[in-house]
Amino acid sequence: MGTGGQAPEDRVRELFRESAEVKRRSADGLAPEIARAARRIAEVLRGEGKVLACGNGGSAADAQHFVGELVNRFERERPPLAAIALGTNPVTVTATANDYAFQGIYAKEVRALGGTGDLLLAISTSGRSPNITAAAEAARDAGLGLIVLTGGQGGELAAMARGEGDVVLSVESRSTARIQEVHILILHTLCELLDRELFGEPK
Repeated sequence: MGTGGQAPEDRVRELFRESAEVKRRSADGLAPEIARAARRIAEVLRGEGKVLACGNGGSAADAQHFVGELVNRFERERPPLAAIALGTNPVTVTATANDYAFQGIYAKEVRALGGTGDLLLAISTSGRSPNITAAAEAARDAGLGLIVLTGGQGGELAAMARGEGDVVLSVESRSTARIQEVHILILHTLCELLDRELFGEPK
């Protein structure tokens, strides 16, 4: 550590405080919309629809994580729930990107796998990822509902979620890391709310 620099331990505490503060603000501002998103997903699953999920980089990992919790389980035993993480087949992704454009990798899967009564969970910290907005457009054209996880002003992605059952969950932060930290908490919260909505209060 250079003279006058911040000790690593102090930086750790500062980052934890920053993360906690963004989470606190998000809880205050987003609680009603998170609850509405859970009800919307439950409605889709009760109607024998399915959830498609997509994102890039860390957001792709979040999408896959969420789908894993739905298909397997979250914190209690219950039947598997219908969900698909898009972009997990490298043959489909590379063929689409090579033959057409990377922008269409998720949109093509939405058109192939989604339909009326389904829902797309689209994750983009900026709300400006071209392949995610293309997927949202394909979902809208195919009659899927939209739940958007984004940050800041939400970008183009948030503007696309204007259907009656669509939900925008936008984290107020300029830091991609802080936004992603809240996104995973939102997804875990959705998992718990879904279990309660679909299977009752835990015993």
